[in-house]
Amino acid sequence: MTLLYSDVEEELRAAVRGLLADRCPPATVLKRIESEPYDLDLWKTLAGEIGVAGLLVPEELGGAGASASEVAVVLEELGRAVTPVPFFTSSVLATRALLPTRDALLGELAEGRRTAALTVSFAASPYQPGRGSSVSVDGDGRLSGTVTGVAGAEVADVLLVPVDGDLYVVEGAPAEEATVEVVTSLDLTRPVATVTLRRARARRVGACDLAGVLRFGAGLLASEQLGVAEWCLDTTLAYVKERHQFARPIGSFQAIKHRLADLWLDVVRARAAARNAVADGSSISVAVAQSWNAGVAVHAAEEAVQLHGGIGMTWEHPVHLYLKRAKAAEIALGTPGDHREALASMADVPGPG
Repeated sequence: MTLLYSDVEEELRAAVRGLLADRCPPATVLKRIESEPYDLDLWKTLAGEIGVAGLLVPEELGGAGASASEVAVVLEELGRAVTPVPFFTSSVLATRALLPTRDALLGELAEGRRTAALTVSFAASPYQPGRGSSVSVDGDGRLSGTVTGVAGAEVADVLLVPVDGDLYVVEGAPAEEATVEVVTSLDLTRPVATVTLRRARARRVGACDLAGVLRFGAGLLASEQLGVAEWCLDTTLAYVKERHQFARPIGSFQAIKHRLADLWLDVVRARAAARNAVADGSSISVAVAQSWNAGVAVHAAEEAVQLHGGIGMTWEHPVHLYLKRAKAAEIALGTPGDHREALASMADVPGPG
């Protein structure tokens, strides 16, 4: 096992970063975020021309047959740009849930012709996968219930609904059977919605290990959090070299140097944790990555806001987008406390009495 990036991963990174630099700089995200959060034109390019939508899908089903390591590199770059596209919700969570079924829908998701959302609360965790959901299936195979805090649902063509260990597909349902209501979210670049099903017609596609899917997603979310932290660190470093006080760059002050040195060490550790989570994929590695990276992303964003001074507190500067993404991701798929508690149990370390 190696934590280093392969040549293929670096080529994929360069392609994604180049596209985002041209089409989705932070200033562009900032301009559109309150009127039209998702950039579906950009998503079509990412999915169709670069092929990121099908990374996890086997070649025989129309995908690229790549590993989680390639997906992690894409997530790092999407995190660096707080890119408002449904990659994580459709190409990671929904695709991972659907993979064991080998359903024909996977080919459409891989090509980017359709998107899907796993109808699970974004606040659910591998340890409490049913949090926020009350869906049941009746004798006719119809679904009823409500799921709160679903990410990516409002732009999804298909809803994947896990119920009692089975996975159901809801598509083309009329409004009286299925509704998606967007609710106020801290992170405007990844809105969440309440999904309500009223005897919605559904197609059962197979079994679903929901806890395993959420664990896989949590491990990859650590790479997105790494990307957020890296942008905050890099942008702050550039700013403190240019901003002058008392005829000196503020980055030359010892106190600033120490804060940024500590932050750099945190980000380096976050990179190691994220890479280990995708290379190993064990429950322990995922718990380590999430319990560390979630806090590092928040800390890096907070330091970026503070060290940018007055401009960092304004809506005109995009740094607040990164703070909101970091704070929202901190409670997604398990809080750091959830993962630390699970880690203590897995490592047989007694908690405080």
